[in-house]
Amino acid sequence: MILQGIFHYISARCQFINDSASRHLEHVHSLFAGPSLSNKSVSEKSNPAVVAPRSPPKKQLVWLITGTSTGFGRRLVRSALLRGDRVIATVRSLSSPDLDDDPVPSHLEDNLRRIELDVTEGEDTLRLKVDAAAGIWGRIDVLVNNAGQGLVGLSEEGGSTLFRKAFDVNVFGLVDMTTVTLPHLRRSQGCIVNIGSRSAWRTDILGVGPYSASKAAVHEVAPFNVRVLLVAPGAFRTEGIHSKPFFEERPISAYDSVRRVTAQRFSSIPGTQKGDPVRAMEVLVDIVKGEGAAENKPWPSHLILGDDAIADVKQKSNRLMATVDEWEGVGRAVSFDSPYREPVPSKSH
Repeated sequence: MILQGIFHYISARCQFINDSASRHLEHVHSLFAGPSLSNKSVSEKSNPAVVAPRSPPKKQLVWLITGTSTGFGRRLVRSALLRGDRVIATVRSLSSPDLDDDPVPSHLEDNLRRIELDVTEGEDTLRLKVDAAAGIWGRIDVLVNNAGQGLVGLSEEGGSTLFRKAFDVNVFGLVDMTTVTLPHLRRSQGCIVNIGSRSAWRTDILGVGPYSASKAAVHEVAPFNVRVLLVAPGAFRTEGIHSKPFFEERPISAYDSVRRVTAQRFSSIPGTQKGDPVRAMEVLVDIVKGEGAAENKPWPSHLILGDDAIADVKQKSNRLMATVDEWEGVGRAVSFDSPYREPVPSKSH
């Protein structure tokens, strides 16, 4: 009887230890992988619940964004901060009243640094400022060339003066910023985002000749492991190109009626644009971080934003392909190994 009692005691004790171990294992499992999807004990013979592995946390990026007092730049600063990233935002003047219009929430201020920087200051000055900016958090992961000069006017009246003003910011300023930031981007294997315009695809619009030319001049660079994204937005409701006065400093009488109609058209645009700049910048952050709309998608070289921009790019591409198809035979006939055809002399009258 004594031996039988000892046997029952040992059996009960072992069962207690087994149940306790099972409960402990279930608890440890819930700490590291979340609660089990099954109510059954781990000690039961049924298959344990399969818990999907959690995705690793996203890397906190350091953005350097130019032209952030208004427009896309200001919206992008907020979008990046709200995703948990850090932002170095450049403005031409830290005393600009525009900075007070839409202040960043106080809990995000620790991840924001504003610096005075004009992209036309020259490569040497910009290198000093960008190197100092990189020292704030030890790196730069994303350069966004957003600063732009949106001048509107008729090409002949504006002449090279208007073209040079547009190119100083939109081309040479962008090239200088890219040049001085590339060493940091190579180290971080980061990316460059160039904010272009649909105007590069729609150069026949009166009044935006210099602006269109400057945006078309910079289309793509792909050095080392640095990815590049060219953004071509259509008409968005920002404090952008259409808020600038139409160039009328050197009027030519032959253009009086054209100038008047074109200037009126541009002045009527603000407030009617269909594009939402906040949504546009959210998509841009998605692509840079590989989240949301860009999750599991390859990196795009171009991002066309807005119904009008998409329509213009498609129209330009279709028209170009039609011309290539029409003249393909002529274009291929100029090679050394092409069959030579004697020129037909013109008939003199």
